[in-house]
This record gives sequence, C-alpha cells and structure tokens, in this order.
Amino acid sequence: MAFTDFKSADEVQQAYQIRLVETDFLTISPLKPPEQFVSEYEFVKQNFDIFSSEASRCENVIYPVLREACKKYIHQYSLWSHKSISADDILVGTPDYMIAKRSELGKNVLGFPLILVTEAKQNDFNKGWGQCLAELVAAQQLNQNKEETVYGIVTDAEMWQFGKLQKQLFTKNDYRATIDNLNEVFGAVCSIVELASKHL
Repeated sequence: MAFTDFKSADEVQQAYQIRLVETDFLTISPLKPPEQFVSEYEFVKQNFDIFSSEASRCENVIYPVLREACKKYIHQYSLWSHKSISADDILVGTPDYMIAKRSELGKNVLGFPLILVTEAKQNDFNKGWGQCLAELVAAQQLNQNKEETVYGIVTDAEMWQFGKLQKQLFTKNDYRATIDNLNEVFGAVCSIVELASKHL
C-alpha cells in the first residue's frame, strides 16, 4: 500500500484512530516575499501558462514558494522534492515535498520530516488530504515521537490549505489562502515553517 492509496482523510482517520477538529490554529499575516522573488513570479505568470499542468504548477508556483520560505531557516531545515519514505509496509511512498530537520550527516541525508506538502492533483483536495494525512502519520512514526507536532499543506498551487497532527488529533485550519494574494500565501507558509521550528 502507498500514501496515494488513501482516497480521503477519513480513511486514514479510521485506520489509525485519528480525531478531526477544524479551527484556525494558524495566524495568517500577509508577508511580502523578497522583491527578486516577486519580480520573477510576476514575469513567469505574465509570460507562461503556469497553471496549465500539474508539473507546471509544481515547478513555477509550489516549489519556489516553499524554497523561499525555507531560506531563513536554512541551517535548521532541508527541503526535499519527491523523496521516498517508508515507516512500515503500509505507510510508504513519495511525498511531493518535505521540509525536514537538517541532518548533521549532510544535505544528502534525510532528517526528521516536519512539514509534508501534497499537491492536490486535479484539484482533488479530499484525496490530497488523504495522502497528506497518511504522510503525517508516517512522519510521526519516523520521528518516533507522537508528542511532536507535524504539519501538512495541501495545494493545487492556487488554493493553499493547512493542517497539523499531534498524537491522535488532526487539526485542519478553517481559513485557506489563495495565490491571488501572494503575500498571504507566503505569510501562511512562513508561519507553518516558523511553528515547526519551535519543535526543533
């Protein structure tokens, strides 16, 4: 079985006895990215159809936003793209993106996963959260600490949704950010990164 075999969050909840609450745990304050990033994003958006395919959304929107948000914490985090993980025979697969604790062994060694990012393929957020929540459970097991909060982001590049898992409680943020307000999306992702940094 793989993360992508879970079709919705409730499948993961039933399999691992996880309770859901929906509330705004994340304070989203708009934050303007560096001018160079904004200029590059605007150039790409104006000249290319960046939402035309899943690959284009990932390459032109999702990964650049994550990378920019991680720069401030480069000595604490590593950003991984399509890196396979395995917690057991069921919780196995390849998250779209992971932000993990930087390993003392070097940039080529995966540290503890703290933030899992899933692309909502074909804009299917139900399936996206199924995959993401399964990845969060795997991260808990890899970290060997259910007390430590792990965070999830599900996005189709246009809408960005946020959640967290601590012990058996999955909290899904009510408020969602949209890329129409780049400052809000960037502020939200930076806030998630900052929250995770408090657990390091």
